[in-house]
Amino acid sequence: MRIAVIIIAIMLAPPVYAFGKPKPQDIQKPEKQEIIHLDVSKDSSSDKASANHENKFKRLFKDDAQNTDWVQKDFTRDNVDTEFSIFDNLIDHDTSYDHPFKIEKESLFGRIYHKKLERTSIPSFLLQDELTFKYKKGPIDKVQFYGAYQGNMGFDFTGADYDTDYGFGFMEAGVVGDFKDKNTDFKLQFNFRPGENRTYLQGLVTDAYIMNTRIPHHKIIVGNSRNQVGFEGGMGSYVVPFAMRSQISRTFGNTRALGLRIVGDYDLVDYSLALNSSDRFFKEFFPGAEFTGWVNFKPLGKTDGRYGTLVLGGGLNAGHNDTNYTVGGAYASYRYKKFMTNFEYAIADGYNGTYISTDKATGFYTTVAYRLTQKLHILARYDQFDPNRDVANNMRREYSAGLNYFIKGQALRLILNYVFCDNEDTEDSHRIILGTQILL
Repeated sequence: MRIAVIIIAIMLAPPVYAFGKPKPQDIQKPEKQEIIHLDVSKDSSSDKASANHENKFKRLFKDDAQNTDWVQKDFTRDNVDTEFSIFDNLIDHDTSYDHPFKIEKESLFGRIYHKKLERTSIPSFLLQDELTFKYKKGPIDKVQFYGAYQGNMGFDFTGADYDTDYGFGFMEAGVVGDFKDKNTDFKLQFNFRPGENRTYLQGLVTDAYIMNTRIPHHKIIVGNSRNQVGFEGGMGSYVVPFAMRSQISRTFGNTRALGLRIVGDYDLVDYSLALNSSDRFFKEFFPGAEFTGWVNFKPLGKTDGRYGTLVLGGGLNAGHNDTNYTVGGAYASYRYKKFMTNFEYAIADGYNGTYISTDKATGFYTTVAYRLTQKLHILARYDQFDPNRDVANNMRREYSAGLNYFIKGQALRLILNYVFCDNEDTEDSHRIILGTQILL
């Protein structure tokens, strides 16, 4: 009961912004041998001083190398690692663990404060241990409950007008679990944020699927799951780097679809192939069929991250829902140590995103990011979108700069974004976004 009260208190706190079975392997650096420098001089004090100075210099750079080891450990290769990482929490690592809900002597907030959640490339949860339960009887082996909240305060400047608004990025709760056979998992997630052009109940259930991992390197997913339309459009909301997705991602992607999906994940390639109903948000039973496919090539996948990670991808989303629609895209990204850059392009002849459109739209974005420290990241993005190629002078450009401060990984993140909107058909505007993300 006390935990429930604390969770409600956290969810109702004033927000500032916010909120799988590959087994990602952390890249381990080879163990370094301790080098002992012997001072063999016996007569010259100046030689000793010089040797001591040299040893301090070497130790300084040795400590710096150890301090940047987190960069390698935080790598993910692709969206597969990110989207399904939550299922890794269900793996048993301690065979002597006899009860799913251990209450330590220290307080709940004390355990959260001392919890080390350092990775930023996958979601992490503040109450993962407290909300994970193991069952001795029945078909289910283990479940993890979670909640996620993301809210943002926006300050908008358009000409002489100034507006302040508050909005939800997401407000969700869900459960993931695995069955006794260890090859079958499930996920059920609810979205409590009201949406446009749909009833509250139509948008209530987001993820609702069963996943089987019996085939090595593969996941077979049946149910309502995330639709991989574009790279960022198919990315889980909890790891999106900016407060808002790019224009092509939020227009064409960020949707779920009901059907059959096959996900393959190898060192050099991963892919997602799906046959779905073209319905969105359970508005109709089966208005038509659609195909969604995406493939990523990873040329540096077998180099253990020595030269960074390179991803080259592309995909297609095509189907029929009152009208035919086709969306194609291409993606490239490169990460090396603390530096990251990416580029994504998409072109549509009609699309089926959060709403259906017959417009011929196109756009692209490019991002540059750098990790100043393990907790503080800076990033910038140029984002261009043409909502209708048949209409002249309607280009929309967004210039964004941002800071992410990860207090507890993605479980507790602070966001600061500045966006300049350069619109050809409407007045230009400036927007400052302060946000908080909390994953329980």
